[in-house]
Amino acid sequence: MKKGFSTIMAAQFFSSLADQALLVAAIELLRMDKAPAWQVPALAPMFALFYVVLAPFVGAIADAVPKGRVMFLSNLVKVAGCLMMLFGGHPLLAYAIVGLGAAAYSPAKYGILTELLPPSQLVKGNGWIEGLTVGSIILGILLGGQLVGPRLAPMLLGIDFPFIDTGVDTPPEAAISVIVFLYAVAALFNLKIPRTTAPLQPLRGGVRDLVRDFSHCNARLWGDKLGQITLATTTLLWGIFSNLRVIVFTWAAAALGYGTTQASNLAGVVVIGSVIGAVTASMAMKLERAVTVLPLGIAVGILMIGLNGLTNAWLAAPFLILMGALCGFLIVPMNALLQHRGHNLMGAGRSIAVQNFNEQACILGTGAFYAGMTRLGLSAFVVITIFGLTVAGVMELIRRWHQRNLAVHGDEVQRLLAIARTDGH
Repeated sequence: MKKGFSTIMAAQFFSSLADQALLVAAIELLRMDKAPAWQVPALAPMFALFYVVLAPFVGAIADAVPKGRVMFLSNLVKVAGCLMMLFGGHPLLAYAIVGLGAAAYSPAKYGILTELLPPSQLVKGNGWIEGLTVGSIILGILLGGQLVGPRLAPMLLGIDFPFIDTGVDTPPEAAISVIVFLYAVAALFNLKIPRTTAPLQPLRGGVRDLVRDFSHCNARLWGDKLGQITLATTTLLWGIFSNLRVIVFTWAAAALGYGTTQASNLAGVVVIGSVIGAVTASMAMKLERAVTVLPLGIAVGILMIGLNGLTNAWLAAPFLILMGALCGFLIVPMNALLQHRGHNLMGAGRSIAVQNFNEQACILGTGAFYAGMTRLGLSAFVVITIFGLTVAGVMELIRRWHQRNLAVHGDEVQRLLAIARTDGH
């Protein structure tokens, strides 16, 4: 891997770690404040809100400004949202501000990969980034659980500064204070990201022109016979599993009697499988063979439903490891092929913005659906069943969609696969 790749990985790790730890702290904060039950599942769609609203602009900005600088400024926005939550802002609003920083961060993070790495290393690079990201997601949830737990929280609250009243009086507030530090570490790594030789693409026109350009890019990627399959797959999976991170807390309470800290500990085991799956895919999969993993998505949906039959943590751990491994092995090559097609069609930043828009719109929609089901009183078991059936059913439709493309547009699909094969070696 080229020089600078490890710096990008370090920056991504700390930023994503903080995002997930903050989610747990926000959940505990809402519970301590005795907020309505629907506000906990509302956290995921609030985080996704600015991904959708700002999608026409963040990709163009990522292509117009050095991506390391964009990532640095985005982390500062996350710090602002974190401080807002710490000093009395509503957790939903503050988490939305953190999502604003994440929305600006993502196109730069993924876009710089296509500038720094040759196409032959895109799957490998995505494997490391996705493995690290999924790992940081689970470790962040684990860390957040410990920070608000009975061991670390009293230690953090016991730290006093002479002549300074910090106003930090509860475990969630103590956790958020540590999370601010994690974002600062990520920002320092952002400053060390090298400037690539890829030419910048200056912003052209006003808001209307950017929206029109984004709409054109979105339509172009959905019209691509490979791009549409990879985009549909990643959109579905991220939409479901971003909400599953919140659902697991409710499921662990119902199935195992776990509180916030214990549930976050159980969620940590998924990192083993997801990293194994992601790294295995990065070594074993070729860019042109990415679409062969589609049937794994159906298996993931069926496994998700199987989660309802588990009542023992010792059985749940290997089950979650397997589900994590399948997810990692599925997402990495699909992401790589999607980035390859997007980069060829419209440029790295814009293609990632299109991907984020679709994925976060799915998170927004499924999160709102989950919050609505919670308001209606449906249990975590019913919600998991609905989500599992959705994944399995839609993945089967996507698989048939690809088969139809091969049957009707076989020459075009083979030409695009040939491009991926040539660029991937």
